[in-house]
Amino acid sequence: MPTCGASRHSLLTGIRPNKPIHLNNHAMYDELAPQAEKEFPETFVHHFKRQQYYTVGIGKISHSTDGYVYGYEEEKSDVRELPHSWDELLFDAGKWKTGWNAFFGYADGSNRQGMKKQVKPYEAADVDDGGYPDGLTTRLAIDKLKDLSGKNQPFLLAVGYFKPHLPFTAPQKYWDLYNRDQLPLAHIKDLPQNVHMASLHNSSEFNSYEQGDEKAGAGIVFSDAYARKLIHAYYACVSYIDAQIGQLIKALEENGLADNTVIVLWSDHGWHLGDHTIWGKHTLFEKALKSPLIVYYPGMNAPGKATSALVETVDIYPTLLDICGIPAPGKLDGKSLYPVLQNPDNQVQKAAYSYFRNGISMRTDRYRLTRYYRGEEARTELYDHLTDPHETINIADENQKLVKKLSKLLEKGNTGLYDQ
Repeated sequence: MPTCGASRHSLLTGIRPNKPIHLNNHAMYDELAPQAEKEFPETFVHHFKRQQYYTVGIGKISHSTDGYVYGYEEEKSDVRELPHSWDELLFDAGKWKTGWNAFFGYADGSNRQGMKKQVKPYEAADVDDGGYPDGLTTRLAIDKLKDLSGKNQPFLLAVGYFKPHLPFTAPQKYWDLYNRDQLPLAHIKDLPQNVHMASLHNSSEFNSYEQGDEKAGAGIVFSDAYARKLIHAYYACVSYIDAQIGQLIKALEENGLADNTVIVLWSDHGWHLGDHTIWGKHTLFEKALKSPLIVYYPGMNAPGKATSALVETVDIYPTLLDICGIPAPGKLDGKSLYPVLQNPDNQVQKAAYSYFRNGISMRTDRYRLTRYYRGEEARTELYDHLTDPHETINIADENQKLVKKLSKLLEKGNTGLYDQ
């Protein structure tokens, strides 16, 4: 799902959304935080903990930036978002003092909410990695890996980085890796054809950084210079996190853990970088839904090889169980990707489903079909990725037979969330 808390709820619980709260950033606040421990585990982390794994969370794993329930401008509470999952829950907020301040933080210790949104959506500061919160998270994780290597117990360590979430802030040295003039702009800078405007948005999250050079909005195209500045900032953030992950892998090796540790790199959603005139997530287009996933485990057949298999975030839960030889606690909506990890040419499912704003979107190997359950025109969208990989033209109206055929598969992803 193209919003943080909802996507992470599905990933951690292994279930697709089946009621409106599951589409909300507060899904875990409202459903998991107040609950007493039950027979069915609250998350896969909880399940691993019950299998005698020592579980440690550092940073943004669930929706909250540090695992505790409190508002952007409130003091940190002692209420855990996932009360039964973690043996330890750690975070170094540094000069920002709270997790949410750090999440929206700048190098001088200020933050978006404290500055009343009078900030830019980017920053390059001449600081080391620890000059921004993600560097502090890496230091914590490296120290914890050393500690875990001395325990006679298997562990599950989750490390949640902030970037490349807004604001696009990263040390200057990561900006210096790129020549801005050579960075590619969005593949398609126009509005998609035959699409209702309700399928798009006015980039309100992006615009909440009110000192930006230009104002975003559906149908508004940024100047090439400003678009490249933002893309440069985004790339710098990605490289900053690449470096942090490299440090974690080095720490695994130095502590003798690399040959017996599964590594999963995942993200909760994608992001429009000016595609369809959007700067942000919150759509059911490919740009907002496609996210990184890298899985490695010692002894795998084809490490480093990409796959075109259809994958959902709910698949990570059963995949980890398969790799580690742990039985499932009950019915999960995801499917294990172990066959794909054994052979990247394998497929485990015919479709991948996404959900947002009264809509379900289904991706097959060729098509994306999106249906909105609302009383408006253009409720169905169809894109052919063979001829239109950037989803520029909705071809639903002239392909009704194909829409009808694909709709049967799409409705399998309607888990009771919307009336038929």
